[in-house]
Amino acid sequence: MKKSKRNKFSSAGTSTLISQGSHVEGALNCDADLRIDGKFNGTIESQGNVTIGESAVARSNISAKEVIIAGKVYGDIAAEGKLTITPTGQMHGDVIASSLIIMEGGVLNGASHMESPAAGIEPAKSALETLPMQRPEAG
Repeated sequence: MKKSKRNKFSSAGTSTLISQGSHVEGALNCDADLRIDGKFNGTIESQGNVTIGESAVARSNISAKEVIIAGKVYGDIAAEGKLTITPTGQMHGDVIASSLIIMEGGVLNGASHMESPAAGIEPAKSALETLPMQRPEAG
């Protein structure tokens, strides 16, 4: 039986990268993982994981499976799984996540709400809608 060549070019599992030096504005919806090393203004909805690199600045509300912040985020985050703020990470906004990890040196300025995925609570995507929009001080 022949293997289909279509599988070779499938975008499933492919990550999206916004590299350092890039400035992007708008709404971003993706099924795969996302890494931002540049600047992003807008909303992000990902079925995968979102990583905000050390050089990144995101003025954005983010909804994703898991989120790692090593740069700066000004906005609210809803993570189905865990949110990790690394020693260089700064989060200025509210958080809804199943698990929250803030490493020594990491910053969280905002409220956090922990939800257990096993408790039958609505997914993080709809939880983001319950968070207030960006505050004036968040940019």
